[in-house]
Amino acid sequence: MSHLTDIDAAPMVNRGAIILRPAQPYLDWAASLGGGGPLPSADGEQAVYLVDEWENDRSQQRILQRCFAELFEQELGAWCTDESLWPKKRDLATFKKWFRVEMHSLVVDVSAEPLELVES
Repeated sequence: MSHLTDIDAAPMVNRGAIILRPAQPYLDWAASLGGGGPLPSADGEQAVYLVDEWENDRSQQRILQRCFAELFEQELGAWCTDESLWPKKRDLATFKKWFRVEMHSLVVDVSAEPLELVES
């Protein structure tokens, strides 16, 4: 018995997705904090952020411009909750240096389970 819906009949979700992969500045920052645990990996599992859909490159860039600061803080806070240790400069250019930004416009729900929002 399959746990997935028929992919041809799977609904598309009215969202785009952003995946952030840590680049060298983020990895260097994380390593500088110590902690002894394994460092983040650019090839490892990453959070997927759902954002508004976009129609073209310009609207895609507007979405990134609107949400990058919150995403930057989310990723920094996931590694270190002491905001005094976060980089002082957190503009879009720095964000793009610290992360490989993947933006995906097609989000398809192939699960047979109903979609639920979980409060954090």
